[in-house]
Amino acid sequence: QVYLVESGGGLVQPGGSLRLSCAASGFTLDNYAIGWFRQAPGKEREGVSCISSSDGNTYYADSVKGRFTISRDNAKNTVYLQINSLKSEDTAVYYCNAGLHWGRGTHVTVSS
Repeated sequence: QVYLVESGGGLVQPGGSLRLSCAASGFTLDNYAIGWFRQAPGKEREGVSCISSSDGNTYYADSVKGRFTISRDNAKNTVYLQINSLKSEDTAVYYCNAGLHWGRGTHVTVSS
């Protein structure tokens, strides 16, 4: 069975950090560029970051640049999103994507 599973979300205070994980089962992530997306309540899903399959090039949305870091561990078939200096506007469900595959998301809530 082929699927992606996100984990690592939770409730965190403003300024806090989380590390989100995206683990694949049934296929190999290193053949794919991986994207992290998020969807806040009442808003459309937006791209946050992605990492290429070959050379490790990364992309970040302006809203997260300098605070989020994407990385991949091909040996663990997992991609990570380190999110620091969290703000209330980062509250969303975070999804990872690999080609046609989407996970079900992990909730991040930033609140004091």
